[in-house]
Amino acid sequence: MRPVTAPGGAPDALVVDFAGEEFVVAPGDTFTVGREGDLAIDDNLFLHRHFLVIEKVEGLWLLSNVGSRLSATVTDSGGRVQAWLAPGARLPLVFAATSVVFSAGPTTYDLTLRLSAPAFRETPRVDEADGQSTIGEIPLTPSQRLMILALAEPVLRRDGTGRSELPTSAQAAERLGWTLTRFNRKLDNVCDKLDRSGVPGLRGGVRSFATNRRARLVEHAVSTRLVTREDLDLLDEEQPSGDDVVHADL
Repeated sequence: MRPVTAPGGAPDALVVDFAGEEFVVAPGDTFTVGREGDLAIDDNLFLHRHFLVIEKVEGLWLLSNVGSRLSATVTDSGGRVQAWLAPGARLPLVFAATSVVFSAGPTTYDLTLRLSAPAFRETPRVDEADGQSTIGEIPLTPSQRLMILALAEPVLRRDGTGRSELPTSAQAAERLGWTLTRFNRKLDNVCDKLDRSGVPGLRGGVRSFATNRRARLVEHAVSTRLVTREDLDLLDEEQPSGDDVVHADL
């Protein structure tokens, strides 16, 4: 498989974009992503040698997780549809552009998969005239949004590198001028809220849970546009000294 600078090859080929480097995958090819493979993305020992596999099966492009521990967050380019690709799982690629975000240890990676002839055709979005929020959106208090932004800042600020180092809770708390206790309380609250809404991977008791939970929160928040690059200015605004006045979900 050779990297290319623009989509090409067969009209139904798939293009993998990682940090601005593009690879064309033709029908009949099997493309592997991991520490080794067609796209050897990093020397990170937390990353599987072979993690993701892309291939066309019976006329449909499939993304498979062939790893044993790591999962990936997969969304369409607009962040409207999200799937959590667990070890052993696979899903069809039907959108013109699909974002894949995953973490290995403290490092988060993202790549984009593009199809020139996607099976899914987008229906134009019609915004509600009264400006009401869509049912099912997760409401966040200002301090909860700040907490997520402090964790996701390296991912949101990256410039085409395809990889970002996840800050520790202590580093994120210092960025906000908060105590670590306050930060961890907000992190617990947000993870509980998202878990109740059906977002997987935010609860558990394994030894590496602290890092995994932060990584999973960042994956979800960035993939679903819960926070965006445009929100980063909030981190430099003067914040009130007290916590939000909130309801029981805090």
